[in-house]
Amino acid sequence: MVSRRTFLSGTAAIGAVALVGCSSDGEPAPRRTTPATESPTSPDAIDPEVAGTVATRLNVPWGIVFLPGGDALVAQRDEGSIVRVTPSGDVSPVGSVKGSVGSPGGEGGLLGLALDPDDPDVLYAYVTTGPDDRVVRADISGGELGDVEPVLTGIPVGGRHHGGRILFDSSGHLFVGTGEAGNPPEAQKKGALGGKILRIDKEGRAVDGNPFGNRTWSYGHRNVEGLAIDADGRLWASEFGEQRFDELNLIEKGGNYGWPTVEGKSDDDRFVTPKVTWATSDCSPSGLAITRSTAFVAALQGECLWAVPLDGTDTGKPRALFRGKYGRIRTVVVAPDESLWVSTSNTDGRGDSRDGDDRILRVTL
Repeated sequence: MVSRRTFLSGTAAIGAVALVGCSSDGEPAPRRTTPATESPTSPDAIDPEVAGTVATRLNVPWGIVFLPGGDALVAQRDEGSIVRVTPSGDVSPVGSVKGSVGSPGGEGGLLGLALDPDDPDVLYAYVTTGPDDRVVRADISGGELGDVEPVLTGIPVGGRHHGGRILFDSSGHLFVGTGEAGNPPEAQKKGALGGKILRIDKEGRAVDGNPFGNRTWSYGHRNVEGLAIDADGRLWASEFGEQRFDELNLIEKGGNYGWPTVEGKSDDDRFVTPKVTWATSDCSPSGLAITRSTAFVAALQGECLWAVPLDGTDTGKPRALFRGKYGRIRTVVVAPDESLWVSTSNTDGRGDSRDGDDRILRVTL
C-alpha cells in the first residue's frame, strides 16, 4: 500500500559536487571529450543544488512523467505500480500494470513512461513481461490506470539489458530505447527489435521515413536507458557499456553505434563514435535530461549526476555533481518549473539502501 510522503524542504543549499555514471564494472580511467569551442552554457555557468526532497520510500522509481497540472506519474519498477507525486510531496496510487515482472537485483519490470502529446489522458509505458519486453498504453482519466493494451510486443527479454526509456518527439512519434537482452549479435540485426532505438507511431507501427523500412531508427546499441531531445530537435542517448566505456551518443538516423564490435570510441568509419565516454565504474547511465544547453546524465555505479555542456553537436568537459551523497542515481527529468527531479535507486538490490530510500530530489539550476 502506498503511504503519503512528506515534503522535506531544503533549507540549506547543497553545493554541486560530482556526478558519476551508471554501468556495472569497468576498471579503466574515464575518457572524455573536450569542446571544440567554448560552450555558451557550461556546468560552471549554472549552479545546481539540491533544494529539497520531494518524496521518500519509493520502490525503485524508474520512469517519471509530468501531467499538465504539474504533478508527476512515477513508475515503481519492481512493484509494477504507478504513483502520482505532487510537487509538495503527496504520493497516491494510480494503479498497477498486470503481468509486469520485476525483482530486486534484476533490471526489468515497469520502466519508462510517456504521455501521449495529443491526449494527456493516455499513458504509454515500457514493461517487462514473462515472454518479452513491450510498450503498452492505458487511459488515466479520472486519476486511475485503466485497462492496459499492448502497443508493441516482442522486444527480446533476458535477465539483463532491457533498455526501457521511451520518448515522444514533436511529431508525435515514439522513440523506444531497447537492450540486446544479453545477446550481443541482436544489436547488429537491423530487422530485430533488441539493441536498438526504435521509432514507432502510437499504434506501434514503423514510421514512414525510417531508414530501413521497419521500426529501427539506429542500431548497434548494447543497452539504451536514457533518451532526450535538445532545443534544436536532436536526439541524444545514454548507453551502458560492458567492461570499459559507457557512452553519451548523438543519434543519427540509420546510425550504427558499433556494439558488439566496438565499445566506446572508434576510428572505424562504419560506426558513429560517442560524444562522451566514461569508465563504467564512473557512470552506468540510466537517465538523461537536457536543459539550459546541458545534458544531465544519471549515474548508477558512479553515484552522481553528470553535467555535460552542449554547444550544438559538440560537448564540453563533464562535471560530476553530488557524487556519493545520495547513492545510485537512476532517473533525471526536467520539471515544469525548470528544476530537475532526480530519483535514487538504492532499493534495487544493487545499492546500499538508506533510511527513506528510494527518494526523488528536486535540483534547482
